[in-house]
Amino acid sequence: MSSRGPIPSPSDPPDASQSAQGMLSTEPAPALPIPYAAFRVWVSQAVVASFIAGGVAGAISRTVVSPLERLKILLQVQNVGREEYKMSIGKALGKMWKEEGWRGLMAGNGTNCIRIVPYSAVQFGSYNIYKKGFEPSPGAPLTPVSRLLCGAMAGITSVSVTYPLDIVRTRLSIQTASFAALTKSPNLPGQKSAPQGLREKPGMWSVMKTMYKTEGGVGALYRGIVPTVAGVAPYVGLNFMIYESVRTYFTPEGERDPSNIGKLGAGAISGAVAQTCTYPLDVLRRRFQINTMSGMGYQYTSIFDAVRRITAQEGLKGLYKGISPNLLKVAPSMAASWLSFEMTRDFILGLNPDVAEVDHF
Repeated sequence: MSSRGPIPSPSDPPDASQSAQGMLSTEPAPALPIPYAAFRVWVSQAVVASFIAGGVAGAISRTVVSPLERLKILLQVQNVGREEYKMSIGKALGKMWKEEGWRGLMAGNGTNCIRIVPYSAVQFGSYNIYKKGFEPSPGAPLTPVSRLLCGAMAGITSVSVTYPLDIVRTRLSIQTASFAALTKSPNLPGQKSAPQGLREKPGMWSVMKTMYKTEGGVGALYRGIVPTVAGVAPYVGLNFMIYESVRTYFTPEGERDPSNIGKLGAGAISGAVAQTCTYPLDVLRRRFQINTMSGMGYQYTSIFDAVRRITAQEGLKGLYKGISPNLLKVAPSMAASWLSFEMTRDFILGLNPDVAEVDHF
């Protein structure tokens, strides 16, 4: 005869010993499906998380300041004799609204988002890759100079990948504006000769295709990339270096991270300082992007020729045209970019339960 007691039925309540054993049991929770678990581990890698978060940050930051971004471009491409937008920022935005409506305020933003999402994603993702080669030891923080160099290389990488979309965005931003020279010109890509306001609005692909066919093939889509790289490399490098340095001043003692307000402040400061230091190169980039554009072309032969002509015809301030709306936009733009980047990255990294803490810059 068996020495064990009677087997309880499912309806019998458990006795005290059984309850205690149940409380002490450590049965593992049901495992996640293997494909989903593997995806969470993959997506929460530092480089992948930074790539995704960078794309999200780029789209958010550019959309919220799109009207100021377009106004900056319109001011940058003006010179003596083309001063349709030589007025206060408020009046210029009002002019755009009156002539083109809300579509005018957002002109080029669709292309800009298509460009900025991969641009920002590649920038943040490649920064995480490059910084591995500059770390004194695995996981150790970078020096300011190392951040500057890694940021510069990340900027060059991202602009090289997405430059054709940038030049098309510039064309789209000015082709519906009320420049007298453009109104008279019948040769703009995707545009018919017609009165202002009735012209056919060009599309991104039609502009790109026409540039390729009529302005020199692939080289036309990379016109102005030298001054662009010359401006983007120090700008991105300074942005990463200044943000991380300023970030520490906004972090309370004993804490690892600043508050969201602190991140916004650090992003605004880093963007404003970096952009002011490199702004003349951004003006040169825009001028070269329309260097062969009918009705607006400047026909510069080199960067030095462009600087000489701009300073001779427009004075030193010609190299800073559009900086006012740019400074108004760069602070909220970079603040939104860094905050949305960190929040998105932290969320993605948190998908992996094995990651104890976030890998900050």
